[in-house]
Amino acid sequence: MLGSGGNRVSWADLPPAVHDAVTGLLGSPVVQTVSQPGGFSPGSADRVLLADGRRAFVKTVDPAVNPFSGTMHRREARVARALPAGLPVPGFLGAFEERGWTGLVFAEVDGRTPHLPWRADDLDAALTALDHLARAGTPNPVPGLPSVQESLAGELPADALALVGGDTLVHLDLRADNLLVTAGGAALVDWPHAGVGAPWLDTLLLLAEVDRFGGHDVDELLTRLPVTGDVDPAVLTTVLAGFATFFLDRAAQPPPPGLPTLRTFQQVQGEALVRWVERRRCSGS
Repeated sequence: MLGSGGNRVSWADLPPAVHDAVTGLLGSPVVQTVSQPGGFSPGSADRVLLADGRRAFVKTVDPAVNPFSGTMHRREARVARALPAGLPVPGFLGAFEERGWTGLVFAEVDGRTPHLPWRADDLDAALTALDHLARAGTPNPVPGLPSVQESLAGELPADALALVGGDTLVHLDLRADNLLVTAGGAALVDWPHAGVGAPWLDTLLLLAEVDRFGGHDVDELLTRLPVTGDVDPAVLTTVLAGFATFFLDRAAQPPPPGLPTLRTFQQVQGEALVRWVERRRCSGS
């Protein structure tokens, strides 16, 4: 199912110096790895077992494949260091730069990505985590983050851009491949796009993916959920229309280096958003 589609590098393909950097950061060599296929990154993403029995998650990128990926990893490292305890996020263990490669290391989350199409239990776990984030992340606890309006200026249509402001910590890139469902709920991973915005924005954007795969009444959810229930439906429709334009505009651009499937995803997501917006406008939302 179309939810990601990176061009992953395996652990075995990483330079020995990167292996050594991970060993130095964690204090024990890696003895076993399991590559994680989700996402759009051209880098590596591995659950690792260390010689001392501990487990971690390691992801790395080579700027020779995509010149922007290193910048994204560095941005995520700054966010991950500053995320307060108690949020539904993995623990951050450290970052490194080695011979051009940039790496991030996190505590392993004992979980899996949600099933696609979305199952009710996975969706409940994800929405509960987003409700927690909206409450614990207001006001935004992470210093130095850009506002969502700053990040999306010139990309989101003006009418939608005017509506997404706020003072809440926002992930801004939630899809199934950026979530892990655990026995105790859900964890939100991959934070390079984090910003400050409306408390309902992450929930709205996640439901865009849920609607694309079908099986759930997303409009009923918007009216029922605490984080969206009090928001003017016309506001939500305008923002959804704005993101439809955003995705379709992006899809028309050449593929970024090392991310061959990204434009296809953006096209499919944009078309799905157009259909959702049309349904909402026909129903008067």
